[in-house]
Amino acid sequence: MSWLDLQGKVAIVTGGASGIGKAVSHALAQQGVGVAVADVNEETGAAMLNELSQQRGGNHIFAVADVTSRKSVEDLVRKTVASFGKIDILVNNAGINIPRLLVDPAGKEELTEAIWDKIVAVNQKGVFLCTQAVVRHLVEARRGGVIINMASESGLEGSEGQSVYAATKAALYSLTRSWAKELGKHGIRVTGVAPGILEATALRSDEYDRALAYTRGITAGQLRAGYKKVSIPLGRAGTLQEVADVVAFLASDRAGYVHGTVINISGGKSRA
Repeated sequence: MSWLDLQGKVAIVTGGASGIGKAVSHALAQQGVGVAVADVNEETGAAMLNELSQQRGGNHIFAVADVTSRKSVEDLVRKTVASFGKIDILVNNAGINIPRLLVDPAGKEELTEAIWDKIVAVNQKGVFLCTQAVVRHLVEARRGGVIINMASESGLEGSEGQSVYAATKAALYSLTRSWAKELGKHGIRVTGVAPGILEATALRSDEYDRALAYTRGITAGQLRAGYKKVSIPLGRAGTLQEVADVVAFLASDRAGYVHGTVINISGGKSRA
């Protein structure tokens, strides 16, 4: 038996087919958790399900899910309960980032209302919809459960060219603390993690690097080089696995008194 003793638990991981979500899905499956991989990309999700089944074994499912749609989220919860009979863990990982300047005199990469709405819908509204739907099940089942929100170090520090993304991640700190106060009486723990600079993920595509570099007045090459020069006391970027390992710990009863807090995973990085 694993020290975490997660065998037989059931988790929904949103955005679970790539990046951090993929690493989390693998980490939980490795601990014997039945994983419902939820992702908007059907092709990527199907490939992820096949990978999980081959590498980790066990019973897992994939569901196409748009976290901005209440119907889609409720369908996800119904499918998970129908497949496993229960839900124990929700990892609110789905998120997007579109770098933009508040005001761009050149008119190339200025924040628009449409971009604002899109980022807020996925990163903030999506967390609300998923958590509400899962918690409704948990409260009715009266078995407790764990909600884990994927925040970001930028939610505390802010980020040039990524103001909306940082603001939505800051909101997750407050949602985590507020929901912890509401849900503790039901035996439901609410926690979060806040990664700092990590190895490349889907968020760090060529298009993303180009847009973010533009907002900071540098080239994409200079931006990438800068990742290595940021003052991180541990002297390196983090790995997806390191984030996933913390999520697995928080999902377990070993973290049974961790509630209403967001754990920073940034190698000690700060404005200092």
